[in-house]
Amino acid sequence: MQRFDCSDEAERAAGLDAAVAAVGRGELVVLPTDTLYGLGADAFDSAAVAALLAAKGRGRDMPVPVLIGAWRTLDGLIDRVTPQVRDLIQAFWPGGLTVVVRHVPSLRWDLGDARGTVAIRMPLHPVAIELLGRTGPMAVSSANISGQPPAATADNAVAQLGGAAEVYLDGGRCVAATPSTIVDCTGDVPVVLRAGAISLDTLREVLPLIREPASS
Repeated sequence: MQRFDCSDEAERAAGLDAAVAAVGRGELVVLPTDTLYGLGADAFDSAAVAALLAAKGRGRDMPVPVLIGAWRTLDGLIDRVTPQVRDLIQAFWPGGLTVVVRHVPSLRWDLGDARGTVAIRMPLHPVAIELLGRTGPMAVSSANISGQPPAATADNAVAQLGGAAEVYLDGGRCVAATPSTIVDCTGDVPVVLRAGAISLDTLREVLPLIREPASS
């Protein structure tokens, strides 16, 4: 296990190099984001994604989200960028919004039992963006054991995951320390699946018809 202090320029550079290499070898890395720390792997390496799920003690019934480092990446991953999706990502990316969309059927990835959908986000964190710019899309879930408190610091992540991750990129305490808001955009009307960093009222400033789940 290697840990790098990303507040130091030289360590940050070495850490990013180590993380890129680890992802390329199919290993897991922990990275800071604007919401919480994430446990990440190459999104197109099914064995690495399976290892990520195992490290968290999480089943395939909870598919792993994908983080990207550039808007243009979205066009190659999803079936269609609808006007609603475009409005949301233009307003809230990079940031604390995850959108659930239908992915291109030909993509060779296995993120869990996602049934043709994928949850995608672009994080607002310079270390995460630089890493994603070098690795391409990564499968990233919160850096904690399933059911335990999410990690707002690298120490939190190490305490829970230990040697399950090869590289830890320490970017300090996450400012928000709040999970992203998840919006399902697969239907005619977007639905909030999880309240989080972006409030419903703020979302409705962009898409007035967006709604909460029927059970709420």
